[in-house]
Order: sequence, then C-alpha cells, then structure tokens
Amino acid sequence: MFFLNFVAAILLFLIGLYGLIRARNLVRILLNLGVMESSTYLMLVALGYRSGATAPIFYEPKIVPGITPTVDPIMQALALTSIVIGVVTLALALSLIIHLARHYRTLDVRRIRRLRG
Repeated sequence: MFFLNFVAAILLFLIGLYGLIRARNLVRILLNLGVMESSTYLMLVALGYRSGATAPIFYEPKIVPGITPTVDPIMQALALTSIVIGVVTLALALSLIIHLARHYRTLDVRRIRRLRG
C-alpha cells in the first residue's frame, strides 16, 4: 500500500507533465499544473504515513506508559500549506489568463506569441 502511493504520485505528476507539454490552451496548461500540484500533496501525505499509527493528539497529559506510534504531523502541515499556496497561485494565474484573453482575444499560446510582435 505504501509503495502504491508513491507510484500513484509519480504517475499523476507524469500525466500532468504530459498534458502540460501537449497543451496549447492557457486554461488547459493551468489545469495540468493543478494536476502536478496534486501529485505533490499525495507525495507529502504518503511520506508522513505510518502503518498502525494514530493522530498526534494527546487527550490527557499523563499518557506515557504504552507509547503508541503517531503519524508525522509536519508532512500534514506542509501539505496544507502547499494546498493554500497552490490555490493562491492558480487564482493569480487564472486572473492573468483572463487579462491575456481580453487583450489578445485568444487563449492559444502560439497565436499569442505571434501577436506579440
């Protein structure tokens, strides 16, 4: 199961990269970047996973006798931070795409390069 998460993350990244290389539409390029970002979230969560572990929350301060393994909370925090940064970046890129579409009247990257002059 652990290995499958890494394979899925790498496969998702490669699918996004292939779509990024093949896309000519700016919105599709942005969507493929989102797919690539999703693969990083999966990779971060997979790195922090431990089999049979619990959440790192202590209900009573005096628990210590049978120390139970916990998952790594740093990876979860990094994934959450990455999601927030990714949403902000995608929103900014989408606003730039809207501005380009209004100015050049197209979303095709090749036509925008030709019109640049």
